[in-house]
Amino acid sequence: MRVLFATVSEKSHLYTMVPLAWACAAAGHEVRVASNPALTEAIARTGLTAVSVGTDHNLHEMFAMHHDQLENEISDWSQPYADQQTWEKVLTKYRMSVQFAYRIYNDCMVDDMVALARDWQPDLVIWDPLTYAAPVAARVVGAAHARMLWAVDIYSKMRSVFLELMEQQPAEKREDPLAAWLTELLARYGCDFAEEVTTGQWTIDQIPDSLQLPLDVKRVPVRWVPFNGPSVEPAWVREKPQRPRVCLTSGISFGALGGSFVPVQEILDAVADLDIELIAALPAEVSAGLERVPDNARLVDFVPLHTLLPSCSVILHHGGFGSWATALVNGVPQFMAPIRFADWWSKATALEASGAGIYTHAGELTAQGVREGIERLLGEKSFQESADRLRAEILATPSPAELVPVLEKLTAEHRS
Repeated sequence: MRVLFATVSEKSHLYTMVPLAWACAAAGHEVRVASNPALTEAIARTGLTAVSVGTDHNLHEMFAMHHDQLENEISDWSQPYADQQTWEKVLTKYRMSVQFAYRIYNDCMVDDMVALARDWQPDLVIWDPLTYAAPVAARVVGAAHARMLWAVDIYSKMRSVFLELMEQQPAEKREDPLAAWLTELLARYGCDFAEEVTTGQWTIDQIPDSLQLPLDVKRVPVRWVPFNGPSVEPAWVREKPQRPRVCLTSGISFGALGGSFVPVQEILDAVADLDIELIAALPAEVSAGLERVPDNARLVDFVPLHTLLPSCSVILHHGGFGSWATALVNGVPQFMAPIRFADWWSKATALEASGAGIYTHAGELTAQGVREGIERLLGEKSFQESADRLRAEILATPSPAELVPVLEKLTAEHRS
């Protein structure tokens, strides 16, 4: 069959899809990966066949302009239950999410995505949860389609909450910005709206069952397989650590969206006398600006996490999916410092509830807090035991190769 993977032009989103895309190709299926032009080279460097669609978006520039609204008005989905929300609150979030995220990501590529689907005629479309152009295209040509999650599923959960609260409103107050926008897009190609366009005919879920939210969608679990792009394993990562090895990613102090929280220099100074080997993965310009580096620290600008974390005892990071999931599959306790953005907060709270980590809001983090967090994660055996349990749960989940026959069956059932 022909399988079209589709994602917005975010490299981290692409990398979550690559192992399954290669599993489909290895099983003999034709595979294409579609995204904005900015991601074409990154797709090609995975060895998969890239298709450039539409033009590039300016979402990051928009986020920089509206930074102060990120947590409160657009992307704080940290309370994904109906009794934690009001109709006015979720309606505002949906209005702004559609206007300032979904449309910016998708309007620039939907026409080309539909043209690609009409020309290539995929049997199955697998799409990133923010790439609504893909289910639109799938519906236009009658292809089966599924979301592929890289997140605790706040997207379908909040959709359920939104619909539940909307049903409680008088008819004159009901408004559905997401459905209205998708209805407009589908009508352009002669199709009507269906709710499946918002969450897929089924959901390919890389999140362990025990950490996922309770969902109303059809979940098809698959094991997370780390992929960091074209990588070279440094020789030093294979050396057996003489002390507990702790990984610090730049996100812990330099938020991807929030700017600098805790200066790296303060963190290095705070842990300088701990009996650890600190691996600090930092941008070159950050490392160059440091006044001193303690003897227990090694600075690197990049190291593939799937090569490093098997030798680590703790990781500190801001909440990105790649760091979080790679630590899970390697059984590494985590200290997270997220903001209330996307699913970062939900991942952090789920992890702490599982016993495999702790978290602090990035805006409240201190260098002393980092030190105390490392000491706690290393000193209390329960964190490692819980991390080992989650690792075992992940390894018992079907691999991408084992999922392919399931996708073949579901595709036959859902395509028209």
